[in-house]
Amino acid sequence: MKTLKSNRLHIGFFGKTNTGKSSLLNKITGQDISIVSDIAGTTTDVVEKSMELLPIGSVTYLDTAGLNDDTVLGLERIKRTLKILNRTDLAVLVCDYNGLDKSDIDIINQFENLKIPFIVIVNKSDISKISESKLDVIKKYCQNIIITSVYDNNLIYEFKNALIKLLPDDFINPPKIVGDLIPEKSTVIEVIPIDKEAPKGRIILPQVQTLRDLLDSNCITLCAKVSELAQALDGLKNPPALVITDSQAFGEVAKIVPESIALTSFSILFARLKGDLKTFVKGARMIDKLQDGDRVLILESCTHHAIEDDIGRVKIPNLIRKKTGKNLIFDNISGHDFPDISKYKLIIHCGACMTNRKEVLSRILIANQKGVPITNYGITISYCLGILDRALKIFQNL
Repeated sequence: MKTLKSNRLHIGFFGKTNTGKSSLLNKITGQDISIVSDIAGTTTDVVEKSMELLPIGSVTYLDTAGLNDDTVLGLERIKRTLKILNRTDLAVLVCDYNGLDKSDIDIINQFENLKIPFIVIVNKSDISKISESKLDVIKKYCQNIIITSVYDNNLIYEFKNALIKLLPDDFINPPKIVGDLIPEKSTVIEVIPIDKEAPKGRIILPQVQTLRDLLDSNCITLCAKVSELAQALDGLKNPPALVITDSQAFGEVAKIVPESIALTSFSILFARLKGDLKTFVKGARMIDKLQDGDRVLILESCTHHAIEDDIGRVKIPNLIRKKTGKNLIFDNISGHDFPDISKYKLIIHCGACMTNRKEVLSRILIANQKGVPITNYGITISYCLGILDRALKIFQNL
């Protein structure tokens, strides 16, 4: 079974036009992923390719357009390239024997601002050798430098070696979703509503991933709909260590599950897995400070057809309006787009099961820099229902 793209290491290739980014990527992967040409600006949009990079594991390569294309169309391509930074775990800056220019230094500054580890590849060494003075300039910004060409047989080995040194800790030792919160061999109940938002014939990704995490932790897991939850609880000899519910059923489930049993939601678990739980909790507590006319941004990682009672477009806005009594404006954006957030008083992110952790952390970082509170679906729902403190008790021993 293929590794989910959201769980893959995202490696972005950046640099000026005609430095050989696409040629290098094709060489490293052993595939013709990107079109190559002597004409500058051949890569016109972001090209993605997921594959295995042994011994590192599952990765997604992102080949981007040149950063120094000053045509009208080129500037639009650059905007798309810069959006890729938000989901880049590791960056590769490609230059040639001409060294760095302003566009290279600008992108390095953005790597550092978004805390993206990076390496520099000085390409085309078969054509000309980079001067010591130009190499010294590169060394001021980065110590992880590879001088090579697409004809260098050591390129792949050097590339892997450089990446291994920069691998994020959470990629080497993936965090648990829930298995570290409860004793091994615990009994856990997953409450999974089968409603209009449940995909036909299957259950949604966070529920599946949580179930696998529990099985990996040698836990005994029961699944039930809300209507059968009371029966499931009564049928157990001992109370479960934890009940995990879909956020939309939080209110109903909280009435059924005794206070003595730990209760949380899939979305809150993913707030810890994919983002920053403390920041999200702090953001939710800002809901009470919203005023008439304030704008709230709701972000969804995946694109889907909105249904009549859609969680991001209907349920959460209605909950917040009821909680605050304020006339608020809600904007919804799906996918990887992240707009200018300066006009918003609050950002509410989805559970992020379809995007990588780096993208969520980048959004949190930008929100913090702009002074805009940010939270997520599950935490918002539990806060508006008055059960957030109960939903967070399971995390208190961390």
